[in-house]
Amino acid sequence: MGKAEDIAQLSAAADRAAAAGRIGEAAGLLARAAALDPKSLALWINLAACRRGLGDLAGALEAVEQGLAVDPRSYVGLLMKASLMERLGAPHQAGAAYGVALTQAPPPGELPPQLRSPTAHAREVHARYEADLAVALTESVGASSHSGPAARRLDAFIGRLTGARRVFHQQPAQFDYPGMPAIEFYDREEFACLEALEAATPDIIAELQGVFDDDEAGLEPYVNYPPGVPLDQWAELNRSPRWSGYHLLQGGEPVEAHTRRCPKTMAAIAELPQPRVVRRSPAAMFSVLQPKTRIPPHHGVANTRLVLHLPLIVPDGCGFRVGNETREWKVGEAWVFDDTIEHEAWNDSDKPRTILICDMWSPRLSDEERALIARVMAAMDEFSGAPIGGDGL
Repeated sequence: MGKAEDIAQLSAAADRAAAAGRIGEAAGLLARAAALDPKSLALWINLAACRRGLGDLAGALEAVEQGLAVDPRSYVGLLMKASLMERLGAPHQAGAAYGVALTQAPPPGELPPQLRSPTAHAREVHARYEADLAVALTESVGASSHSGPAARRLDAFIGRLTGARRVFHQQPAQFDYPGMPAIEFYDREEFACLEALEAATPDIIAELQGVFDDDEAGLEPYVNYPPGVPLDQWAELNRSPRWSGYHLLQGGEPVEAHTRRCPKTMAAIAELPQPRVVRRSPAAMFSVLQPKTRIPPHHGVANTRLVLHLPLIVPDGCGFRVGNETREWKVGEAWVFDDTIEHEAWNDSDKPRTILICDMWSPRLSDEERALIARVMAAMDEFSGAPIGGDGL
C-alpha cells in the first residue's frame, strides 16, 4: 500500500473514531497521518481540534503552528491559534493574534455559517485589546497631561498604532509634489493670518447676506462637468444647485461683478498667503450647501496647496470629515486642511450652510519652490491648452 493510501486510511479511521466520541484515538491516528504528510494543512487543523477537545491546549497550539507553517494565511488556522491563546490565559497575545486573523477573513457575504460566531468573537476581543492598548500607551507617556500640536500628533500616532485611526494618504488628482506631509487638519499656530480673517467674520457675513438679497443669480453649481465626462461620485451633484458657489476669485482672477459687492471680504482675503498660478489661483468663493445634501468623499487636485474654511452660516446638523477626523463648523472659527486627503461634507439640517473657501500655499514650501511650482503648472497648462479657470491649484 502506498503512502497516499496509508494517509487516506488513517484520516478516514480518525473521522470514524471522532464521530464515535473516541477523540484520543482520533488524535493518535491524525498524528500518524500528519507525520506521513506534514504539508497537509487539513491534517494539522484536525489534529489541533482533537487535542483541543482533549484539553491539551498546548498540544493543539503546536499542531496549529505546524499547519500555519504550511499556509500562514489560513483564516481557520489563524482564528484557532488566537482562540487557543485566549484559552491559555494570554489575553493580550490573543487580542493581537485575532487582529492578524481578521486580516485574512473572507468578506462578510462569503463567510461560512460555522465561522460567523467565531469571527464576531474575534472582532470583539480584538477591539477590546486595541482599546486597552490605547489606554496603556497613553498612560505610558502621560499624554493626557500634554496639549498643543505635539499632543494632537501623539494622539493620532497612538490611534494609528492601535487601529483606532486609519492611515490616510494624500491622493492628489493631478499635481503630486514630492515630500509633502499628509496632515489632515493643520495646526492653527502655522497660520498667523487666521485671527485677522476671523475678526472680519461679521463684515463678511453682512456682505454675504447682500449677495443673497440682491445677486442670488450669481450662484452657480460647484460641480459643473460637460457631457461626455465620466462623473463617478459626482453624478448626483453635477450641475445641481444643491451645492453652489459664488466665486470671488476664480482661475487666478477676480470676478469683478462679485468682488464689487464684497470689498471687506476681499480686503480680508488679500492678507492670506494664496498661490498665484496663471489660469488656476488664487481662488475664493462662498460655498453654499443646501439642506439634506452630502458632498461625497473625494480628493483635491494638488498637494502643494491647502484649503481654508471660514464658517459663516452653519445650522445644526452640518459636519465635515478629513481622513480620520470629523469636525463641526463653528461660525467665525477658521481651519486649514489638506484636501488631497479623502474628505467629505454634509448638511443634514433644514437650512442652507455657507462657508468661505480659499486656497493657501502649504507652509512647507519655500518661496523658491512656490515660484517654481507656479511656473511648471502654468507651462503645463499653456502646453496642453487648458482653459482659464481650471480646477484650482
